Amino acid sequence: MRLKERINYYMRALHRDIGFFVIGLTVIYVISGIMLIYRETGFLKQERTVEKHLSPGINEQKLGMILHVRDFKVLKSEGDVVYFKNGTYNKATGIVNYSAELLPPLMEKFNSLHKSSTRNAAHWFSSVYGVLLLFLALSSFWMYKPGTGSFRRGIYIACSGFAGAIILLFI
Repeated sequence: MRLKERINYYMRALHRDIGFFVIGLTVIYVISGIMLIYRETGFLKQERTVEKHLSPGINEQKLGMILHVRDFKVLKSEGDVVYFKNGTYNKATGIVNYSAELLPPLMEKFNSLHKSSTRNAAHWFSSVYGVLLLFLALSSFWMYKPGTGSFRRGIYIACSGFAGAIILLFI
């Protein structure tokens, strides 16, 4: 087997095997990506009561950042108790109680994987997944012999997709 034929053979085999390998993670990323698009709506969210133990004496501005509550605003303060929309915080004990619309636990796991940062060990898995997807995209050019109609069609479609992505960046 010539070198060019061997490279084509291995690229096609790797493309096939890596494609099958990443199917599960791709499904998770698709589901969590769709959920993140609609994160500002009530899509799949359930009302739940949350109780957390924080450090006592946190100021009101920092409290909103710690709780990750958008548009956090203190409604009133009475003694050690701070009242905000849907909840309270006791400055003396550090206990905060509030109700929030949250995704089911499994969906939260999906989203945490999608949004992983370098502080989370899952970021290595996400990085490898990204490299594998890049390989799948590039190895698709080895699916057909150069010069054939199918190869040219693939080049046109790839260029169209690239142009569409660039246009999307400026919308």
